[in-house]
Amino acid sequence: MIRRRDHAWPTFPAEALRRLFDAVDVDDIVDAHVALPDPIVLSCPEGTMRDCYALCLQFWEEGVRREELLGLVGKLLRNEGLSADERLHFKHIRARYKHLRFAQRLYSEGHTSSYLFDLTTRVLGHLQDAFRSGRRGGIVRHGLRLRVLLSRPVWTMVRRTMERTRIDTEAGLIALQRAEMRRLAGAVSRTHFAGHEFHTVRKIVSMQVSYYDTLRSLGPDEHALRMSRFLAAINGLMGSRHDEMVAEALSGRRHYRTPAPLANEIRSRLETLIARYPV
Repeated sequence: MIRRRDHAWPTFPAEALRRLFDAVDVDDIVDAHVALPDPIVLSCPEGTMRDCYALCLQFWEEGVRREELLGLVGKLLRNEGLSADERLHFKHIRARYKHLRFAQRLYSEGHTSSYLFDLTTRVLGHLQDAFRSGRRGGIVRHGLRLRVLLSRPVWTMVRRTMERTRIDTEAGLIALQRAEMRRLAGAVSRTHFAGHEFHTVRKIVSMQVSYYDTLRSLGPDEHALRMSRFLAAINGLMGSRHDEMVAEALSGRRHYRTPAPLANEIRSRLETLIARYPV
């Protein structure tokens, strides 16, 4: 690693960024044969926390070009549509935003993402949903919002804010992780989930996937790899089910807020994770 001249974050070689890209690219792929490590270890020295955030920041900075994203938004606003490659590029850009947002929530002193960065990430998701489902009104509404959020003054402010993130202590991170697992345990005690409740549970899992994806990208780490792949299976199953819930709502078959049972395959994996997690 070398130090960047403009601020104190370390810079990582291209290989580390490739490992993170590959990890994020499969963080919803179901691998039925990966078992949880025994025991699950929560320790993460503050130097490692700092490296994790720095890698996520570099992953975003080097993978998101403001002009390119504005170009994609412009095509959507002109109703030109995106090619398959452009849709994939948009998906990867959004994934980098989501990953850095999770990093702020995991490692920062306040364990929250900055307002404008969080808003941009959410608008990217709304725009992606709109062009996937062909909702012209949503494309225009969210595309125009994104144009403002990507304007040069806002972009400069957001980048400066992300670079000035202050990292919490190891004890703070462990406390957060345990609190998240208690939230997950409380949620899984229910038998039925409305769409928004299901999505909330998936966000808890997704943040854990992002944490272990980053750890295993820093270097060889069997514990992080096994955690990453076990959690990715849950994330993938929940992602597929959430897509079904959205499709059912759009077609009128089932309202998004109508509770539905949790699939046994998802529940059993969640219960295994909760039972083994050191809270």
